[in-house]
Amino acid sequence: MISLRCLGRSLPRQVSGIVPRLPQRTLCTVRQSSLFQQSWRGASRPAYAAFSTSSTAWEKEGQVDQELSAKLESEMQMEKDTRDSDTLPPTIQDFLDSSPYKLEDTPGQEEVALTRKFGDESIRITFSIADLNNMNQDDADQYGQDPALSDEEAADAAATNVQSGGGNTKGSINQGRTGGGNFAVAPEDSIAASDREGGSYEDPNSGEEEPEPSFPARINVLVEKAGKGALQLEAVAQDGEIMIENVYYFQKPELADAKTAELDWSRRNLYTGPPFGNLDEDLQILLDRYMNERGIDTALALWVPEYIDWKEQREYLTWLSNVKKFVDA
Repeated sequence: MISLRCLGRSLPRQVSGIVPRLPQRTLCTVRQSSLFQQSWRGASRPAYAAFSTSSTAWEKEGQVDQELSAKLESEMQMEKDTRDSDTLPPTIQDFLDSSPYKLEDTPGQEEVALTRKFGDESIRITFSIADLNNMNQDDADQYGQDPALSDEEAADAAATNVQSGGGNTKGSINQGRTGGGNFAVAPEDSIAASDREGGSYEDPNSGEEEPEPSFPARINVLVEKAGKGALQLEAVAQDGEIMIENVYYFQKPELADAKTAELDWSRRNLYTGPPFGNLDEDLQILLDRYMNERGIDTALALWVPEYIDWKEQREYLTWLSNVKKFVDA
């Protein structure tokens, strides 16, 4: 009996000693499987993931950056060789020295202002370099070359050239009709311009050229009297002339330059006067004299387009420099 009890007591211990071994082998198998799966997963990851996030995958500069920077530098140098934008031309400086107007020009801004006092009036003239930038190609060609000059050159060329189709050649002495019904002119038969009746001699090497017509520059003139409202005149300055287009009167001066939507709406509902061309001729003449008396005259009409041209080139150079610095950064 004792042997059976001992055997019965010992069996649970032996079984319990056997049973824990099975899980140990199972755990060992699981660990090996986990390690194998981790190593397999690591080996199966795409190789390009590390390459795509690498800092060496990106170049410091784009393919066009250097070429663009060189072109910007070339454009800047060409503009500098054309004109010195750091110094005011003598004609512009002379006007500022002799004019009662004071210049207000902020670099980087399109609008330019001239201000002065005239008795109890405060006068402010504004214009913008946008007028030059907004010109289309047809306008640029028109103001870059005098059409009248081109017509004169064409007429002179037609008069002096040997004609090959049905017309008489002007200025020839010995004119022999050809078989085609036209006159053939020999070079020695041509009459000098100074020998023609009523003609005058012009030296082609004199170097004197007629000035090119300036582009139309819009100016805005505001004449303000404290507590009495303001008079606004819209005009165009071109070729030494001030051409008035509109004359407005505002009881509130701030409406003349409406900078808010509310002021602009209030201005739209006001009757500010008829178009300048509809006014009586004598009244137009007096308004021209009114402006001329305040320094809005031929000198100003010649100065404004020239200053716009100078300032536009200076702002263009600054723009080129800023763009180049950005590309090179």
